[in-house]
Amino acid sequence: MSTVGKVIKCKAAIVFEAKGPFKIVEIEVAPPKAHEVRIKILGTGICRTDEHVQAGAIKVNYPVIPGHEAVGIVESIGEGVTCVKPGDKVIPLCLPQCGRCPPCKNPEGNMCQKSDFLTAKGVMYDGTSRFSYKGKPVHNFVNTSTFTEYTVVHEDAVVKIDPAAPIEKACLMGCGFSTGYGAATKTAKVTPGSSCAVFGLGGVGLAVVMGCKAAGASRIIGINRSKEKFPKAKEVGATECVSPLDFKKPIQEVLLDMTDGEGVDYSFEVVGSTETMIAALASCNMNYGTSVVVGAPPSASEMTLSPTLIFTGRTWKGSVLGGLKSKDDVPVLVSELMAKKFNLDPLITHVLPFDKINEGFELLRNGKCIRTVLKM
Repeated sequence: MSTVGKVIKCKAAIVFEAKGPFKIVEIEVAPPKAHEVRIKILGTGICRTDEHVQAGAIKVNYPVIPGHEAVGIVESIGEGVTCVKPGDKVIPLCLPQCGRCPPCKNPEGNMCQKSDFLTAKGVMYDGTSRFSYKGKPVHNFVNTSTFTEYTVVHEDAVVKIDPAAPIEKACLMGCGFSTGYGAATKTAKVTPGSSCAVFGLGGVGLAVVMGCKAAGASRIIGINRSKEKFPKAKEVGATECVSPLDFKKPIQEVLLDMTDGEGVDYSFEVVGSTETMIAALASCNMNYGTSVVVGAPPSASEMTLSPTLIFTGRTWKGSVLGGLKSKDDVPVLVSELMAKKFNLDPLITHVLPFDKINEGFELLRNGKCIRTVLKM
């Protein structure tokens, strides 16, 4: 029986309040309106940013359906949609690409003005939600919401991919891998023969390591408090790894010692801690070093630093989705995955059924996984 034009009842994982658990309940998903797409989710990754939503560290409106790293099949489309059709395998895009705003038109820009990253309104462009629970609206998260069997996104926030792309691996292209790999290759533009330091060796951090290696870096230093991630980091390209817990001096001083006082050419903060951001900045060369902030910081965080860290010539940059233009670049990465340009197997440590979502987040909090993918 066709579901086109009808309300769909399905399971979704909702966070009703900050610090509350994910509750799997039956919701109603309305049909897509003009220029919208309804997607049947096949698999979705668990990202640290989703944990920030649950913990209340990132400002959102509750109740909310998190999730932003997924692969699905187009179930139906609204009037005027031309970029995809029913049956297409797609990735919902947590960073839209409308193609009309200044960031989209600028070759170096990717922070589309249609993005909900900063405003966190949690609604569609018309100010309403397509999700409801017991007759009351439920908010979406960064234009996507993938912790549900069905979601609705604007056509700006969806892209068609190779139908043969494996679900578990293609999920990571929606955020984790794209963010890390792009931070090295697109935002920092790592050069051959250079030295890099990567702070944080979770899924995104390991993707940064892979990006540095692909760009030709000759020295890639992984930094992580827990040494459990070191073997995996070396497997994907790190030349050496250090833990700040092994030293009495600040980690930036350790890195300066390791580089004969010069500092690394590129450093990447993939933790989301303001303290680590400053350490990463201080660890790159004082004159020509580039430091990239990749980890999503808590909404209320602030930092204080000496202006001399910048005055001497360092470049400090932020990177959302690896600086990639989502509609243009994500399908290319999927194609490169299919061409075996890189191997994502080391990044996917757990595949769980959707109803084990809380177990998946416990693995994340306890540092027992790199990436967990939930299968619908």
